[in-house]
Amino acid sequence: MKSVHYPVILIGLMLFAGCTSDPWIELFDGQTLTGWQASENTDSWKIEDGAIVTRGSRSHLFYSGDAEGHNFKNFEFMADVKTSPGANSGIYLHTEFQESGWPSKGYECQVINSNPPSAPGDYVEHKMTGSLYAIRNVWKSSVPDNEWFTYRIIVEGKTIRTYINDVPMVDYTEPEDLYRAEGMQDRMLSSGTFALQCHDPGSVVYYKNIRVRPLPEDLPTPGTPPEDLEFEKKLIDLCAQNFPLIDLHTHLKGGLTVEQALAHARKYGFTYGFAVNCGLKMGFETDSALKEYIKSYVQPPQTWSAMQAEGREWTELFSRESVTSFDYVFTDAMTWTNNNGKRMRLWIKEETEVGDPQDFMDQLVDRIEKILNNEPVNIYVNPTYLPAEISDRYDELWTPARMDRVISALVKNKVALEINSKLRLPSPAFIKKAKAAGVVFTFGTNNGGPDDLGRLEYAIEMVKECGLVPADMWIPGKSAIYMKEVL
Repeated sequence: MKSVHYPVILIGLMLFAGCTSDPWIELFDGQTLTGWQASENTDSWKIEDGAIVTRGSRSHLFYSGDAEGHNFKNFEFMADVKTSPGANSGIYLHTEFQESGWPSKGYECQVINSNPPSAPGDYVEHKMTGSLYAIRNVWKSSVPDNEWFTYRIIVEGKTIRTYINDVPMVDYTEPEDLYRAEGMQDRMLSSGTFALQCHDPGSVVYYKNIRVRPLPEDLPTPGTPPEDLEFEKKLIDLCAQNFPLIDLHTHLKGGLTVEQALAHARKYGFTYGFAVNCGLKMGFETDSALKEYIKSYVQPPQTWSAMQAEGREWTELFSRESVTSFDYVFTDAMTWTNNNGKRMRLWIKEETEVGDPQDFMDQLVDRIEKILNNEPVNIYVNPTYLPAEISDRYDELWTPARMDRVISALVKNKVALEINSKLRLPSPAFIKKAKAAGVVFTFGTNNGGPDDLGRLEYAIEMVKECGLVPADMWIPGKSAIYMKEVL
């Protein structure tokens, strides 16, 4: 799959640059720390090859120079950044000098592209580069370690936008009634200086070409603040708790464009995995057609790509080369052949043969077990789905014994369980049983277009009701507990 380019965004940024006469101001001369003041552990800051380097115990380096009296309100800030593997850092804005500790005033724009090795139970940072820390997080890094990238931050009125290599990551506008999680009451816009973060001795990060362009103080707010403040409170709390708000079951179909989906993601602080349907009578039916798609698809760097494996024939239809081009693979148990030899798609009434509900359930659980035991997938999606004919008997038909059989197969085969917000599946009882057994989870929507993309409401409800924590979630390429090789 191809790397993404955003010519429209670049043009927009160039037009933005051309509409102001304010010059860029260099904040770092490339040779000394003149105009910068370090907090605790001042020896954590070095200059190497024209770059400021973080290497040492916790410290923050505050801009204290003459530009704007080191007090900025509206501005465009840019820096070139390079991270070493596992390094954690950040860029603070609207902050002020603080002798020790993490700066409490203003916002932090996160810098972390990978996590250091960790043991079970250790804290693992999920708020990745481009995040407006604990307010609107980006859950996938869009750039690798050991490569320079450009970090751009724009503040206009009450709107903050972050860009990584000119790709928009965050677009957040403060509401008037501002809610913040405990300990973060001063994460708000006002005015102030910038600061760089040295997080810990193992985090080596490089900064150069640090510059700012002040903008008029009376600029209007270009963004739209959140309207549903009760839902906003839930988002803020989950962001502060490092809980990954990731929808790994999103489809670009029904008229939904990449641009629309990414704008929706920025609105709520979600990160998406875009999935394509692959299987008999569903989307791509041949390996050659799928390879043509893979060759032409331009993947936005802040997203994952997924294969939705349809039907039970998919393992024979597609090559290992095609399957492993995706970041992960998922399937459901909505297409299977019953004991009478009838191939059924359970969401289509005309194709579904239920008969005796108890016998149907025995066949369904048997097919789910066979799918999980034999098909190389990462996630079981649309879980516990029942045809409309018997869906109102869900709690009766999904007995504890049937739940246990499916959950055992998930654990045995290291397959994650989707919590689907569109279908509101599986039930809280199923999720609680699965969590107790050690199953890990993902969030998904399975949208049909832009109108049902949603806000992950059911999944977010289940976090609280079922006591889910960040360690319960599966993230592609990151969750070692449930990483498996497909095919």
